[in-house]
Amino acid sequence: MAEKIDLEASKNEDFNKLAVSELNRRLHKIHQGGGEKRIAKQHAQGKMTARERIDALLDPKSPRIEIGAFAADGMYKEHGGAPCAGTVVVIGYVSKRQCIVVANDATVKAGAWFPMTGKKNLRAQEIAMENRLPIIYLVDSAGVYLPMQDEIFPDKEHFGRIFRNNAVMSSMGISQISAVMGSCVAGGAYLPIMSDEALIVEGTGSIFLAGSYLVKAAIGEDIDNETLGGATTHSQISGVTDYQCKDDAECLKTIRSLMDKLGKPKDAGFSREKAAKPKADPKEIYGILPSSRAKPYDMRDIIARLVDDSEFTEYKEGYGQSIITAYARIDGWAVGIVANQRKVVKSKKGEMQFGGVIYSDSADKATRFIANCNQKNIPLVFLQDVTGFMVGSRSEHGGIIKDGAKLVNAVSNSVVPKFTIIIGNSYGAGNYAMCGKAYDPRLIVGWPSAQVAVMGGEQASKVMLQIEVSALKGKGEVITPEKEKELLERIQKKYEDTISPYYAASRLWLDAVIDPLETRTWVSLGIEAAAQSPATKVFNMGVLQT
Repeated sequence: MAEKIDLEASKNEDFNKLAVSELNRRLHKIHQGGGEKRIAKQHAQGKMTARERIDALLDPKSPRIEIGAFAADGMYKEHGGAPCAGTVVVIGYVSKRQCIVVANDATVKAGAWFPMTGKKNLRAQEIAMENRLPIIYLVDSAGVYLPMQDEIFPDKEHFGRIFRNNAVMSSMGISQISAVMGSCVAGGAYLPIMSDEALIVEGTGSIFLAGSYLVKAAIGEDIDNETLGGATTHSQISGVTDYQCKDDAECLKTIRSLMDKLGKPKDAGFSREKAAKPKADPKEIYGILPSSRAKPYDMRDIIARLVDDSEFTEYKEGYGQSIITAYARIDGWAVGIVANQRKVVKSKKGEMQFGGVIYSDSADKATRFIANCNQKNIPLVFLQDVTGFMVGSRSEHGGIIKDGAKLVNAVSNSVVPKFTIIIGNSYGAGNYAMCGKAYDPRLIVGWPSAQVAVMGGEQASKVMLQIEVSALKGKGEVITPEKEKELLERIQKKYEDTISPYYAASRLWLDAVIDPLETRTWVSLGIEAAAQSPATKVFNMGVLQT
């Protein structure tokens, strides 16, 4: 038996390490931006690339996490693609102060804004506002990508919302610094002046509502771009910018100096002790997590490899066993963990409960635990591997809908920060109850093993097959077993593509796809950010159907 277990663990390990290798391959490609030729062109202009600027700005060897690296991945192919949505977003440290940095990547369509660029920038601002994090903009952009202007310009969550957020953040006292290190044109020209302080680089930085060509066409004035809106113009004539810098390096050094003078942030009062590594080796996660999403495993084995000293205290351990609720510490921070148990369990009432399924008793337990964490001011960490709520007459008669509604209510109204890690399945209403994207987690990430969908691929494909076969028969077509098999394989392939974590991350339903070994860093940096923003609301679940 032991030999069989070891063999299964070895198989799992190979599978998961290969998945992480694929993740790293994808990230490496994305990090190339617009490619070597465009990077060389950027250097020839005397400019650093977006990632080089961030590397030079952040404190050396300090921890960082990148938000939205996969944004727009596989999208806009007819336009040549937009790796990383043409913008790099990182949470890190500048002069020992945690902040968020947003840098346009001019190697991607000259830093032009695609629809996903706007969505990603708004996500960065959302993180800054939720956590009261200082935000630094490294501007180098040609403005809205005109062929897609209708999808980025006029709506509520489009380009204009960024400047609205600039104004709101200013009123909230959130520090904003803009560095114009390349083009800053049209509506984008408002960004520097709506920030607290603005810097501009000589020779490469420029700010204007309309460039020289448009000025000539509109009013007949003949003027070059540098005179129109260069560094000297805006630092010594218009007063739009506050600091004139000779090159990128001096500009970034000045930002570091400004960040060094910031006052101390507020303290939300979360408990933190000295950090300790898990006693159980986190690398063993690769062997524990099954290669098949349908296979069971004990979620406690995963938790033990994520929390300090591998120690956690379970709340209502023997009740509602399909969800594990536990207090623990991650990198010293106190956390409340809500995790789907993936092995089959037997209740004390004699009911066999499927792993990954939410039952009435587990929903009831999780609701109470979330309320407790709000009472104690403890951040919540959701570990998702959920197929949904239990169905059938027994569950319906037992009130699964109202018990599920209570859990959704508690998650929705929670005032302590929430962090969501999608380990495996994230299906249907289970995604909602376990704090999916719609429920405002401060950060939400997936492991390479994650799947996000209304239902699993096999079930969904069979349903869609029935619909398609019925439609074809209605047209008089004869469906042979071979034809039906072919249709099923095509449907499955298409569906599987849409439930992968990379598909979710490309649309920013996930902030990132991460190596499981990075989970502790993401949670720790996320709580540190959240600790700077004390709750302004009281926990209140509202009206409940009991």
